[in-house]
Amino acid sequence: MARALELARRGWGRVAPNPLVGAVLVREGRLLAEGYHAEFGGEHAEIRALGDCADPSGATCVVTLEPCAHHGKTPPCADALVAAGVARVVFALPDPDPVAGGGAARLRQAGIEVAEGVGRLDAAALNAPFLWSRLRPERPFVALKMATSLDGFVADRSGASQWISGPDAREYAHWLRAGFDAVAVGRGTAVADDPALTVRGSVAPRVAPTRVVFARDGELPQTLKLVRTARDQRTVIFVRPEAEARVRRSLAGREVAVRAASDLGAALRDLAAQGVASILVEGGGTLATALLDADLVDRVHWIQAPRWLGDGRRAFGRRTPTALGDARAWTVTERRALGPDTLLVIDRELCLRES
Repeated sequence: MARALELARRGWGRVAPNPLVGAVLVREGRLLAEGYHAEFGGEHAEIRALGDCADPSGATCVVTLEPCAHHGKTPPCADALVAAGVARVVFALPDPDPVAGGGAARLRQAGIEVAEGVGRLDAAALNAPFLWSRLRPERPFVALKMATSLDGFVADRSGASQWISGPDAREYAHWLRAGFDAVAVGRGTAVADDPALTVRGSVAPRVAPTRVVFARDGELPQTLKLVRTARDQRTVIFVRPEAEARVRRSLAGREVAVRAASDLGAALRDLAAQGVASILVEGGGTLATALLDADLVDRVHWIQAPRWLGDGRRAFGRRTPTALGDARAWTVTERRALGPDTLLVIDRELCLRES
């Protein structure tokens, strides 16, 4: 299952809105073949593994998600496994999609042994945005990415933030963007850093993420990259309803979509209605703190650089106090080095549905 999960990750940025899926065929402890879902509309992981296997009869298929049971862009994987003579199927998670689910029942009806739950938590972490979109579609899955000093600053006292983290961390940030439907910043970060919020890494996303600015009452200077390139990549700015007309006038002639929202929750629901199922928020501290205080953050990608700043712009501001005994313990889903920096990924909760 660990290998299947590793394979599944290779589809990052290319398969959404489908899930990341990897599959391995084994018999008597020997690897026969493996595959992963590489492209939206392309062959599923099980089909690719079967296609590379000379004789799958009697084999065990280990797959990160329940094999699908419907005929969409490709035929049902459950039927393909039955036709191939596979003896056993082990999967990590049931498919929460009401259309695609049901593969386990079809396999059992055909006399195939089925086991589920192996690697369940790792698989849920890997496919968190997909699971969220099926189980809680009222708003997008919200991930917060912050690069800070050891003492929690995103910029020094003068406001300089480039670069706190190193090249490996910046490469990871671009890889991360490729897997989200939208990438967002607050107005302060948009003005101070003038980011392009494009993906310039090893993965070219199948669909470029929508760029979002949460601006409240503030306008965006027309000289910003986000404004000047709005014709090339969808860009949305959210403001309070009372500021909408003024901001629309200020951006007249620019292809920036101006949306009114009374608060962050309303803005996220608006994005969900537009088809945005996942959003990566890259700062700044005011926006991050507001989202956390409103309990609207589902995951944090925290990159810590091995340096101290002493003072500067904080990543997280003051929030509503919580007693230690009442503070929620988040789940660590990844921890590793990015060159000299350290990545910590934590989830508020894993979005799971029992089969």
